[in-house]
Order: sequence, then C-alpha cells, then structure tokens
Amino acid sequence: MTVPGITLSNGVRMPQLGFGVWQVPDDEVVDAVSTALEAGYRSIDTAAAYGNEEGVGEALRRAELDRDDLFVTTKLANRDQGYDGTLRAFDESLDLLGLAVLDLYLIHWPLPRCDLYVPTWKAMERLYAEGRVRAIGVCNFQVPHLERVMEEGGIAPMVNQIELHPLLTQEAVRGFDAEHNIATEAWSPLGHGRLLNHPAVTAIAEEQERTPAQVLLRWHIQLGNVVIPKSVTPERIRSNFEVFDFELSDEEMDRISELDTGTRFGPDPDEFDGD
Repeated sequence: MTVPGITLSNGVRMPQLGFGVWQVPDDEVVDAVSTALEAGYRSIDTAAAYGNEEGVGEALRRAELDRDDLFVTTKLANRDQGYDGTLRAFDESLDLLGLAVLDLYLIHWPLPRCDLYVPTWKAMERLYAEGRVRAIGVCNFQVPHLERVMEEGGIAPMVNQIELHPLLTQEAVRGFDAEHNIATEAWSPLGHGRLLNHPAVTAIAEEQERTPAQVLLRWHIQLGNVVIPKSVTPERIRSNFEVFDFELSDEEMDRISELDTGTRFGPDPDEFDGD
C-alpha cells in the first residue's frame, strides 16, 4: 500500500504516515525500523537527542530501498542550537544516518529563555539553500515562535511538529500553520497511550471493527495531520499502518475532537529549556 502524501510549501512530497523512534534504544531501533520498512512505512522520524540515528541509518542500509522512496527526518539537539552549532550538528547527524542529503531537518524545541532559535533557523536556511536538506522546519513552536522566525528569517518553516492528540487538539497552532502553508505533524498522536482505553475511542473502535490506535491515527489523517506513531512491537507496527482502508464519519470525528481538555503529556514549549 502506498501512503498518501502531503505537498510541503516548497513542493516536496512528505508521506502523511511515518514511523517515530523516540525512546527506542539504539540496540533495538534497527529491528523496529526494519519491521516498519517491511510493513510499508517510508518515512522515518528520529532526532539527535534520541541517541539512535546510527541504528536508523543501519536499518535504512539493510533495507536496500531506493533512496528516492525514503523520507528521513532528524532534529537538532537543544545543546547544539546557535548558527555554528547547527552546522556542526547537521554534519554529525548526516554521518550517523549515512546519508548524503536529508529530507527534513527540524529545530527540536524553541528554548525561549536561551533565545537561540533565530540564528539556529538562519543556519538551517543555509543548509537548505546549499541543497543539503530538502525541507526544514521546527518542533514544538507556538504561534509567537513561528511569527518571529518568519519575520527575522528568510523563509517560513515547512513543517511544525507538535504534541497533538484528542486531549490536546492544538486548534490555534494548527490554524496558524494552515494559514501560512506550514504542515502540522503530530507527535504523541495516541496521547502517550492514555487514549487507547478511553471509552469514546473504544466505542468507535468497536463500531468500526478497528483497534483504538487505528481509530486515533485515522482521526489525525482525516484532520490533515502528518502522524508518526511509535512502537517496538511488530504486530502494532503493522497494525498502525493499516489506516487507509476505512473512514471515520463526521460524527465520529467530532466525538473524538470533543475530548480536548488542553492536556499535555510533554513539556510546555513556552517553559521548557532542558535537554
């Protein structure tokens, strides 16, 4: 099955469903990514902070897939923010991944109190202009952070990856992203697993004869989000891929969206300044 794609603001196509490897140790990530690629995933999302870029690269090499069929994302570690640090860190990530060109490079957090995300963004613009990365973007950016890089930088981010799930629907950020042709990508799409047993979700799963995870991922897809579920369990990796042969009704979509309580499971981007 071919995963539908979205077209980024610069014309690059990005698969709408990818495979995330947050908290997957380097010694487990090769098998997990290999299973995902065998299942049909072609977009892999990692980060320098995850400590598993080398393992992701090994899995990509073992798969022997056409490079043009793959979409690989990594993220700048917070410790490397700043113009020069970004350029050095990019080289290190590319080395570990074993790639000549990266598909998407993201600033992992805005770190507002450190106030380095604008020079960091300008370094990413340089990497993009040099053709070393096909698209650039940000993670966990709120509207003021986005406005600032758009005002002080040369180009707008192409992707904004944020915590997003039915308990945190992020309507204001998603609305801003849509208005400025920035793709919204959801991390923690299942709400750290807390939503898998939610009565509203399990009821729809029973009606659809699907798993709760499939229902939640389908909700994201129909909203237009890019989504990157994570698992190390082969059956779940395969099951999470099977979300393109059914649809949720408008009423089911609304029932899920109405679960929004503004609940975060990750840090608040306006406060977080850690590693």
